Amino acid sequence: MGWGITEVSIALVVFAAVSGRVRGSAITPAILFVGAGYLLGSEVLNTIGSGLSAADVRLLAEVTLALVLFSDASALDPRALMGEAGLPARLLGIGLPLTIVLGSVMAIWIFPSLGLFEAVVLAVLLAPTDAALGQTVVSDRRLPSQLRQGLNVESGLNDGVCVPLLFAAVAFAELEQAPRFDGGIIADLLKEVGIAVGIGVLVAALIGLVVSSSNRRGWLDEQWGQVIPLAAAAIAYTTTDELGGSGFIAAFVAGLLYRRFLGAATAHATTHLMEELGGLLSAVTFFAFGAVVIGSGIPDLDVSTVVYALLSLTIVRMIPVAVSLLGSGAAPPTMAFAGWFGPRGLATIVFMLTIVEEANLPGTARIVQVATVTVLLSVVAHGVTAPRLTEAYVRWLRSSSADLTIESHGVDEPIGPSRRSLWHRQAAETP
Repeated sequence: MGWGITEVSIALVVFAAVSGRVRGSAITPAILFVGAGYLLGSEVLNTIGSGLSAADVRLLAEVTLALVLFSDASALDPRALMGEAGLPARLLGIGLPLTIVLGSVMAIWIFPSLGLFEAVVLAVLLAPTDAALGQTVVSDRRLPSQLRQGLNVESGLNDGVCVPLLFAAVAFAELEQAPRFDGGIIADLLKEVGIAVGIGVLVAALIGLVVSSSNRRGWLDEQWGQVIPLAAAAIAYTTTDELGGSGFIAAFVAGLLYRRFLGAATAHATTHLMEELGGLLSAVTFFAFGAVVIGSGIPDLDVSTVVYALLSLTIVRMIPVAVSLLGSGAAPPTMAFAGWFGPRGLATIVFMLTIVEEANLPGTARIVQVATVTVLLSVVAHGVTAPRLTEAYVRWLRSSSADLTIESHGVDEPIGPSRRSLWHRQAAETP
């Protein structure tokens, strides 16, 4: 394990040295760290050794995902989000279920050897998105806030929502015959989500009370303040997990309300360390994914696996998103843009390794292979296309909204309250 830590550290130093040069380009941290991990892993140079296991990668990915969810949520403006809840509500309430259904149908068609609920397991496992892999999109303030925050909130909530669905699908798949549906799955889902939301709100409220009181008295040291959101994310995740809820939803909810209870200035001032640590752990997780998972996840790769992975990243995601946006006023380019930028990353890695360790499914090897290839293709495809497609979409926004906007202090604002302007407007500020 010692050499593995050394090599990860060297990779981090090398990337840090060129990070400014590649920022905003098609060369993303995920691409470089997955590639470095695979190169140094057992399939090529085999210099890392056998000390790093799938269980280690799963633990690392879970910790990383919880921190990233809290950090991303804490950067959102709840008041602005309340006025822009339509998009994430559509993506989660319509798009996510349709994605799972379409993914299951495709899996049954392409992989006849999979049982019905094994196909559902695969579809649920690949449904969550990872906004971090499309960071260029969710952070580019030339894009409408509604679109950026919508994709970010979708990414924050869909992995947590998929946790109980995944375990229910696995439970059914492990039985020779699916049990009679009696509403228990929905009850369990509501219970897990309810526990998560309750704990997330409670943690944010209590920590907000403590920190606000400390701030008023001048007791809060600036450096120790950076520890607070890290501890809050850990408390929300672990407490919810122990109580049988979705820790990922709890971390996201706690992060979303962290800003509300502490105030925007304090929340922003205390999350610098968490943001940096989340980025660091994400890089290490993708390095471990490349070193440990890819080699074991793609033996005997066949055409059907690649076909399903490509379908999962395209029509299985894009058609449900387009359907969910019908009637919203979204133009076809917006539907396509939102549909394409649904990268698969940390959540899929966590779910996949959970299946490996905790499930006993005949189709586990196939499920792991498809998930591995899908994440690998997503890392490359979404990383490479994010800068160019974002620029193309911004150009379309500007050209199509030219007759709808006025110039005010260097900022384009829509004229009139038309629904069309919500999707053709430019962002509230330039980068």
